[in-house]
Amino acid sequence: MRPPIGHFDLAIPAPDALDELTRPVADAVRHWSGSVPADQIVYVDTDPQWADTTVFVEHYGQELLEQSANCVVVAGKRGGETKLAACLVLSTTRVDVNGVVRRQLGARKASFASMDTATGETGMEYGGITPIGLPDGWPVLVDSAVADLPYVLVGSGRRRGKLLVPGKAFAELPGAVVLEGLGV
Repeated sequence: MRPPIGHFDLAIPAPDALDELTRPVADAVRHWSGSVPADQIVYVDTDPQWADTTVFVEHYGQELLEQSANCVVVAGKRGGETKLAACLVLSTTRVDVNGVVRRQLGARKASFASMDTATGETGMEYGGITPIGLPDGWPVLVDSAVADLPYVLVGSGRRRGKLLVPGKAFAELPGAVVLEGLGV
């Protein structure tokens, strides 16, 4: 199939690519619900050596920079308790951890989660974390600029491969909160 954005050698509907996804992402696609049909989520095969955004767009096309989003795991702390959340922002921005995220989580302190925590808690590979398939109960903070895009390139749960997802689908994920100014 022809991907909705970008130029990739292999693009297939995510429900037909479950073997290419980590278990939590595959399970989320398998049990997908919402206004966006699961077959509108597209898996594209990409080389893991180009997984990081800067080298990715150099290899697959500069136009993808404005249509790519990064998903990062943050830890909010208050009173000895830690709450994990995922933040999805455009690749051209950075997460406002100490402002928007801290306030949204009601935390005294917020920071990026360690690599071991992020991968251990999500079951995904570092550099490929996606908001699809996160643990139950996690807040998924989505920058409004991401939700407004027709299609967004995000991780697939692995460093190999990406997902092309209609932006509005992120607003419908379990625990999703769309926020203005999450990405600065």
